[in-house]
Amino acid sequence: TAYIVRNTEYATRNTQHGVRNTEYAIRNTQHGVRNTEYATRSTQHGVRNTEHATRNTQHGIRNMETGILLTRSAPGKVILFGEHAVVYGRPALAVPVSQVRATATVEPSPPGSGLTIVAPQVGKHLSLSLAPQDEPLGLAARLTLERLCAREPDATLTISSTIPMAGGMGSGAAVSAALIRALAGFLGCELDSAQLSELVFEVEKIHHGTPSGIDNTVIAYEQPIYFVRGHPVQRLNVGAPFTLLIGDTGVSSPTREAVAQVRRAREEHPARYETLFDRIGAVAARARDAIEAGDIHTLGLLMDENQALLVEIGVSSPELDVLVRAARLAGALGAKLSGAGRGGNMVALVEENTAIAVEEALSAAGAARVIRTSVVPRAAHE
Repeated sequence: TAYIVRNTEYATRNTQHGVRNTEYAIRNTQHGVRNTEYATRSTQHGVRNTEHATRNTQHGIRNMETGILLTRSAPGKVILFGEHAVVYGRPALAVPVSQVRATATVEPSPPGSGLTIVAPQVGKHLSLSLAPQDEPLGLAARLTLERLCAREPDATLTISSTIPMAGGMGSGAAVSAALIRALAGFLGCELDSAQLSELVFEVEKIHHGTPSGIDNTVIAYEQPIYFVRGHPVQRLNVGAPFTLLIGDTGVSSPTREAVAQVRRAREEHPARYETLFDRIGAVAARARDAIEAGDIHTLGLLMDENQALLVEIGVSSPELDVLVRAARLAGALGAKLSGAGRGGNMVALVEENTAIAVEEALSAAGAARVIRTSVVPRAAHE
């Protein structure tokens, strides 16, 4: 009887082991099926990626073979709050100005000719292979080709712009953005806003020495932004539309020089300038609240406050002061310089019923040009 019991136990155990082995086999089969599914999905993703890359290459080849002209553009910009302080980590607010734009057009050229960049307005005619490494247009093209892992195409790229140069409206960044977009599109690729901003920023180092990053960001995204250097881009939620008049003094003011002068002054008087930068940053933060609340009257007062601080920093000029004063006397809610200062442009916040009067006052006070632009809630232009 004992032997029979033991044999029965062994048989039971063997049966249990058999069941377990069957379970393991089922699980292994299931894992195998899942692995096969994952492998299949990965293969499908790889095929899709290859298809996308192939299509992009084919589009680029078609553009070159069929002689298609491809055009891309980028807007100008104005800084509403935070000039100079933004270089030192304080917030700034900026908006795109689509009424003025930089435009780049690419067309195929004969085989073996390489890429030629032409900018008639500034008298430039460059062969990419011969362009100096620190030439901004050549650098923008090289960075684009490197990002796309693409060879230099046989093409002619022509640049034009209606954005005032050295006026604080982002002319250099807009030209770079238009060039990069056009060249990438010609090669069958489209860069997203973050990629475009990153490439333009590298070119901005040539223009400005120590760029804040605000120009390339607002121009690449083409949206009103709240910007803090080294932090993710924040788009402004505009609570109510408002109108700006941009008055051009006609005085050229390279940003690089103004930024360098403020840097030297800060090095000589660090405590004073850090305090001024803190105050400008606080004004910018309050201005964001006013914009998002649709409170344009408070916004105007904050523009005047920001201008007073920029005067203390030493970046205003007689020409800017004349235009700012003329705008306020004609009924502007607020007015200040925009950009590097020492010339360039100023910006005035106006209501619809005073816009014409302020525009005429700016022209009478010596503005070389007045541009009207509107900033609207996102839902209104998307």
